[in-house]
Formats: sequence, structure tokens, C-alpha cells
Amino acid sequence: MPFENKDLICRDCHKTFVFSAGEQEFFNAKGLINEPKRCANCRILMRVQRNGEDPKQTAEVNCAECGASTRVPFQPKGYRPVYCSSCFRVKKVALDINAAGKESQIAIM
Repeated sequence: MPFENKDLICRDCHKTFVFSAGEQEFFNAKGLINEPKRCANCRILMRVQRNGEDPKQTAEVNCAECGASTRVPFQPKGYRPVYCSSCFRVKKVALDINAAGKESQIAIM
């Protein structure tokens, strides 16, 4: 069954967010039935509060890749790029593929 991006409304901030096809595939693979109720920013805030940490430790920043506004669970220092969850996931997959390619080259030598 092909998944398509869905627009959902966050229960906390009432803003629309995208439940991407990739996220839907992940939910399906993990056996999760319910769609997310909160946007990524509100999920981070809830996680921080649930862990007993100060929500002021989070920061709202613009993604270095796509420019979208996102919340991160730390205060950026400014010398490294900060990505939204979607761009971070894409970068991580690219790094993992690149690292796997280097490992196979080392094994061949």
C-alpha cells in the first residue's frame, strides 16, 4: 500500500503539520496504528517536560537546509548547522550510506 503525505493538525499548537509518507512507513513497520497528535516541535517540548527538564533549554531555530522553523532540545552554539527532523533524517541516511561505502572499500583493500 503506497503512503501519501497527510496534513494533520497539532493538538497543542493547532498548527498544520505534514505526516510524511516516510513517517507513515516507519509507523507501519513498527506496528503503530495511531497517527501522531502533535507536531515535531510540540513533541520535543512534551518530551523535555516529561523528562523533568526545563523547556527553556530548547530553542526554536530555522533549518540550515530548508529554512523551516523547528524546535531542538538544546541551545545551538552557532558554529554547526541545525536541521529540522526531515532534513536531519535525509542527512543521516546519506552519511550512513557513505560510511557503508567506505567500510566496503576498506574491506576490499
